[in-house]
Amino acid sequence: MIVTTPSIPGYKIKKVLGVVTGLTPRTRGVLGKFVASFQSMLGGEVTAFTTELEKARIEAMDRIKDKAIAQGANAITGLDLETSDLGLQAGVTVISATGTAVIVEPER
Repeated sequence: MIVTTPSIPGYKIKKVLGVVTGLTPRTRGVLGKFVASFQSMLGGEVTAFTTELEKARIEAMDRIKDKAIAQGANAITGLDLETSDLGLQAGVTVISATGTAVIVEPER
């Protein structure tokens, strides 16, 4: 279970295991940069990147989930997703997912 909130309704945090982070860097490539430049001149969504960014988001979340499970967690609270560019020349976008690995149990 992964939530953006600091707690999970109906559950009690039994133990906090620590911060988990998953990073997914993506390059755009020459063709991707060309298509994005063309679409940005026209305005609107840059559809060339939408699918790749969604894949990167899923990968970053899978990575924090795997790290949390490896620590013995059954949930992640406080999920934060961020996107950053490593510079126009590098052409790399990084998706990061950060949260707190916890052990939760249902409230009685």
